[in-house]
Amino acid sequence: MKHSKIFFFSIVVALAGFLFGFDTVVISGADQQLQVLWQSSDLFHGLVVMSTALWGTVVGAIFGSIPTNRLGRKRTLISIGALFFISALGSALASDPYVFALLRFIGGLGIGVSTVVAPSYVSEIAPPAQRGKLVALYQFNIVFGILMAYVSNYLLRDIGENAWRWMLGVEAIPALIYSMLVLKVPESPRWLLEYKNNKAKALEILQSIAPDTDIEKELAEIETEKSQEVAKENIYMKKFRVPLMLAFFIAFFNQLSGINAFLYYAPRIFELAGLEKSASFLSSIGIGVVNLTFTLIGISMIDKYGRKTLMYICSFGYIVSLSLVALAFALKWEGMLVPLFFFLFIAAHAVGQGAVIWVFISEIFPTKLRASGQAFGASVHWILAAAIPALIPFLFGQIGPALVYVFFGIMMVGQLLWVIFKMPETKGQTLENLAAKLSK
Repeated sequence: MKHSKIFFFSIVVALAGFLFGFDTVVISGADQQLQVLWQSSDLFHGLVVMSTALWGTVVGAIFGSIPTNRLGRKRTLISIGALFFISALGSALASDPYVFALLRFIGGLGIGVSTVVAPSYVSEIAPPAQRGKLVALYQFNIVFGILMAYVSNYLLRDIGENAWRWMLGVEAIPALIYSMLVLKVPESPRWLLEYKNNKAKALEILQSIAPDTDIEKELAEIETEKSQEVAKENIYMKKFRVPLMLAFFIAFFNQLSGINAFLYYAPRIFELAGLEKSASFLSSIGIGVVNLTFTLIGISMIDKYGRKTLMYICSFGYIVSLSLVALAFALKWEGMLVPLFFFLFIAAHAVGQGAVIWVFISEIFPTKLRASGQAFGASVHWILAAAIPALIPFLFGQIGPALVYVFFGIMMVGQLLWVIFKMPETKGQTLENLAAKLSK
C-alpha cells in the first residue's frame, strides 16, 4: 500500500476488532457447561449468563462517544485493551453466575466503545480511495477473532470440567499485545483540529503518515467544514436526519438477519440439527473459516464496486440461505445440510453487512459528530445484538428454530428494499463531501 504508516496504524487499531470477535464468540464454547454448572433455567441462562456482555456492549456503544471526543481517539483505544484484559482474567476465575456476568459486562464495555472509536479513527486517517478497505480491516479482525475463538474452544473443549475457564481466560494474551501496540499510534489529526484546535500538531502527524498527499488542501477542507458548524449541534437535529436514519437502518437490518443469534449459539444450533457434540464444534470452526474467507473477498471489493453493490449481494444471499435453514428445521433434515446452509448465510453476511456496516456509519457524519453518529449506529446494533440472542434459547423452546429463521428471512426482504430505494453510495468521496451531501 502507498501509505505504509497509515496501513500499519489501521491494522493496529483494527486489532480491537480481534478482541471484539474473540470475546463475542468465545462464550459459545462455554454455553452448555455453564448452564449445567450453575443449574440455570433457559431464560436466566440467556438473559444473565450469556447476554450480559452484550448489555455491556450496549452501554459502551451509547456512551462511547464521550471518551472518544473528550479524551481523544488514542487514549480511548488504549482503555479498550485494559477492559478486555480485566474481563478475560476475571470471568475465567469467577465462582458464581453474578460475578461472571459482571466481568463479562466489563468486556462488553470494551466491545461497545471499540465500535465507536476504532472505525472513527481509521476513517479519519485513511485516504478516500482506500478508506473502505482500511476501515473494513476492523471487520476482518472481528471475524479473525471469531475464528480463533472457535479454534481455541475446540482445542480446549476436553481438558476437564474447568475447560470453560481456559476458553475465556486465554483472551488476556491478545488483549495485552493490543494494549502495547496501540501505544505507538498517533492521535487523529481531525480530532486535534476539531477538539483541540491544534493545527500545528495535526499538520505534523499528516506529514508523518502521508507526506506525498496534498496536506494543505486536506487541512483546508477540514477547516471549511469546521467553519460551517453551528454551536451545540447534535445528530438529532433535522439537518442530520438522513445520516441518522441511514445509520439506524443498516444497524437494524444487520442484527435482524440473526447473525449474532447464530454466532452465540452455533454449537447448540448444530446439535439441534442432529450433529454430535464434536462435529458441532468442528462445524463452528468451518463457520469461522467461511466468515474469514468471504470477509477478505468483501474487503477486496468494497472500494472497487462500492458499499451498495455488496449490500445487494448479501441481501439476496440472506434471503436464500435463511429460507433453506428454516426449511431444513421444518422438515427435520439432519446431518451436514444445516451447516452448509449456514455457511452460505455467513458468506452472504461477510461479503455484505459484515464488510460494510462499520465503514458506512463512519463515513456519513461530519467530523464533529462522527463519534456521536458512530455511537448511535453502534447502540442500535448492540441493543438488538443483546436482545435477540438473549431470547434465542426461550424462542427455540417455545416456537422452534424453523419459525425463528422464517422471521429473520422476512426481515432480509425488508433490507433488500431499503438498499434499493434508500441507501446511497459513499465510495471514493472525501468525508467532508459526504457530510455536505447528506446533512441538509
